[in-house]
Amino acid sequence: MKLGVLVAASVTVSSIIVWTGRNLDARWYMTFPFAIALALLVTQVLARGMTSPLREMTAAARAMSGGDYSIRVRTTSRDEVGQLGHAFNAMAADLASLAEAQRAIVANVSHELRTPIAALMAQLENMVDGVTEPDHEALESALAQTERLTRLVTYLLDLSRLEAGAAGLHLQDVPVRDVVEEVVDAAAHAARANGREVEWRIDVPSDLMFRVDTERLHQILLNLLSNASRHSPTGGTVRVVGSAPDPTHVRLDVVDAGSGIPAQERSRIFERFERGTAGPALDGTTSGGTGLGLAIARWAADLHGGRLEAVEPAAAGVRTGAVFRLTLPAGGPGTGGPSSGGTTASAG
Repeated sequence: MKLGVLVAASVTVSSIIVWTGRNLDARWYMTFPFAIALALLVTQVLARGMTSPLREMTAAARAMSGGDYSIRVRTTSRDEVGQLGHAFNAMAADLASLAEAQRAIVANVSHELRTPIAALMAQLENMVDGVTEPDHEALESALAQTERLTRLVTYLLDLSRLEAGAAGLHLQDVPVRDVVEEVVDAAAHAARANGREVEWRIDVPSDLMFRVDTERLHQILLNLLSNASRHSPTGGTVRVVGSAPDPTHVRLDVVDAGSGIPAQERSRIFERFERGTAGPALDGTTSGGTGLGLAIARWAADLHGGRLEAVEPAAAGVRTGAVFRLTLPAGGPGTGGPSSGGTTASAG
């Protein structure tokens, strides 16, 4: 449209000059050069205004190459150039958000790594200097910090696979109860090792089956059970309830005896490095986790074509506590229909 206006303006100006020259009996070799010069001038003025957004985009692209994503292109037109300007601004906003997320991840990872490394270094220095004896308790404390580092590195590796889309699934048909019992045993052992005494209850039908990657499912449930034991009081009960809400899905509810999760935080706790404010953990800390466990768990659920969410306690028939609900397609990714929500993945 704008190109047509430009051509029409140039032709009109040239025609007017030629017509005026003929009426004034001016020589053609005087009229034509003047008409061409004036047409070029008009074209230059109009073209400069039309290409202004393109020049702004060039300047913004150069700024973005230097890491500045704050520049935006000013455009009010609805033609192709205007659409390009709006698309450019959207891209700049996305790049700015991505850069901010990367900075936040680096800062959080640095903090998470620094804490156990500093604690481990202090413990080892005390043993080397003779301040503390390298007895069972001291070595166990050092081992706990090493395990925390290992857990964080594992989470970060999973996070990198998530970003790269490189993770696959190794699917097999297994009884739900067998997998749950195995993970509960591991969670109970870890809780006892950390001085947490809670009761464990499994309410899963023995004939309930699903097709899953057992390693990924172990990862999901262990995260949920570790959180549940950490936020349950001494002697409290952590329950795992299994059911089939319909013929194509399996549901697992992990219910703790803690103070619960505020409604406004139930979706935010699945964000990376988000710890929430569900109250102090049993060991006296405000979190005890890295803020990555639930993000990785939800990703693993999505990979199965399932859904992981924090729901109202009443949904599990309890009055208090936190309730995490895992819903998976019984036949594996892509078999559960629309209610499964999330993405699918092929078996590896």
